[in-house]
Amino acid sequence: MRILVINGPNLNMLGYRQVEIYGTEDYQQLVRSIQADADAFGLDVEIRQSNHEGTLIDWLHQAEDAGFHGVVLNAGALTHYSYSLYDAVLSISLPVIEVHLTDLKTREESFRSHSVIRPACHKHFEGDGIGSYRQALAALKNCLRA
Repeated sequence: MRILVINGPNLNMLGYRQVEIYGTEDYQQLVRSIQADADAFGLDVEIRQSNHEGTLIDWLHQAEDAGFHGVVLNAGALTHYSYSLYDAVLSISLPVIEVHLTDLKTREESFRSHSVIRPACHKHFEGDGIGSYRQALAALKNCLRA
């Protein structure tokens, strides 16, 4: 099973940006962890990151034709206001699982506590740091086997 993992704006700054919130593990450590978990689950993953909303939308639109069976999406700050990402998730037939390193409900800024893309996604996992990705990969594997 081929899984596309899409990481949105500022995730490339993990380990440097707001370490008190996001931790000290950097983006390359996140990538290695996702790859290790995918290997353990017998999944083939491709991991991408962009700071550009349109690029994320293009990747979602192209995912099925590119041979992917599901998507793990961390839209970063776009989670809270991008109705175009919401529409992109709805426009594809692949299961999309939303992930976040932090628990949105506990975030201090009121706008960060709500996800506009969540209703379009198959499931969501948040608040377990890098472990949120592990949970998403496991759930996606189970979903695709069913």
